[in-house]
Amino acid sequence: MNVEQISSQKCFGGQQQRFKHQSQVLHCEMNFSVYLPPQAEHNKSLPVVYWLSGLTCTDENFVQKAGAQRIAAELGLILVAPDTSPRGANVPGDPDGAWDFGVGAGFYLNATQAPWNQHYQMHDYVVHELPALIEAHFTDSAQRGIFGHSMGGHGALVCALRNPGRYQSVSAFAPICNPVAVPWGEKAFSRYLGEDRSTWPEWDASLLIAKASERLPMLIDQGDQDSFLLNQLRPDALQAAASAAHYPLVLNLQSGYDHSYYFIASFIENHLRHHAGALV
Repeated sequence: MNVEQISSQKCFGGQQQRFKHQSQVLHCEMNFSVYLPPQAEHNKSLPVVYWLSGLTCTDENFVQKAGAQRIAAELGLILVAPDTSPRGANVPGDPDGAWDFGVGAGFYLNATQAPWNQHYQMHDYVVHELPALIEAHFTDSAQRGIFGHSMGGHGALVCALRNPGRYQSVSAFAPICNPVAVPWGEKAFSRYLGEDRSTWPEWDASLLIAKASERLPMLIDQGDQDSFLLNQLRPDALQAAASAAHYPLVLNLQSGYDHSYYFIASFIENHLRHHAGALV
């Protein structure tokens, strides 16, 4: 459970920090970023909101581009951003060198197929190993929220739906809502999980929501000018499933917005207040 600090900068009265540690789940060294709001100096029981980033990102994209620290400082939220996949010389990537599978594209699931299953256990890392580390070093609180973008939005929804009681809040920006039915998901799932599609629904929010045992209010923002909206993201599938299951989903289709961090930065305050309403 040892961590080594890489960097620390003062930000809105708190500290934006970066760490590395040896993951026992992923069998490699991992980096993660933590924003400690100013309240953390005197309060060791602040809640934590975990951010899961999208394809090709690292732990640094969110902390540098989303503009989340100002509101987190106001609300007294710790923000944690893990990397998007295992990394290192021994971690296999896409055999064709593509950006949408392998390194930078862990899809927040537990791979079952060789050689990916040796390292790509991102679900267990995000849900269990990383929170245990955070709660050992940064807070005594077990109050947790989770959110993310694109592939990370998929990860956040799946983590919450698969682990009732683990999180008190969930939201997403432009999530991959129905990965079993879109090219990004089909490519990742067929390799990480194998060609037997009967195992895939356990990692698809639009299919998990029908059997959800808790009703955790879910907030999603989606830009209507997102180039991935129709072919890769499919919020319509999640909305239909939530309606059929009477699941409390608020899905905002934001006019003129795309898939970028400009979109995320525009609505990050709403999401942090959504989480604070359940956590603080």
